[in-house]
Amino acid sequence: MFSGVSIDQILLIAVIAAIVVGPERLPKFAQSLARGTKQVREYVRSARTRVEEEMGDEFSEVDWQKLDPRQYDPRRIIRDALLEDDAPPSPTASGAAAATAVPRPRTAPLVPRAFSSEEPPPFDDEAT
Repeated sequence: MFSGVSIDQILLIAVIAAIVVGPERLPKFAQSLARGTKQVREYVRSARTRVEEEMGDEFSEVDWQKLDPRQYDPRRIIRDALLEDDAPPSPTASGAAAATAVPRPRTAPLVPRAFSSEEPPPFDDEAT
């Protein structure tokens, strides 16, 4: 129900609220609480109906159990990601050999390049 709130604590809060509200106003307070609960329930029901109408058949076809975050298992997600193929296999034998070949590392050192006002350095708009 509530995280970290026990039944004893809820009863204590209810008794304190009854004392604070007083016996004269308690029936009106209970009626307004019941009315508010009914309004919230009706609002949720109408929102659910509206979503079902707008989503159509797609909404009823969704497997909600699969989307439940309590079903999250990081080991299964990692295993599925490692076992799935990244690229489709090539139909030719030479393509398969090229796909498994490791690129050679760069042997020439990077040389710093001087830029001028006519040729400014490259700009990366995605860099921070």
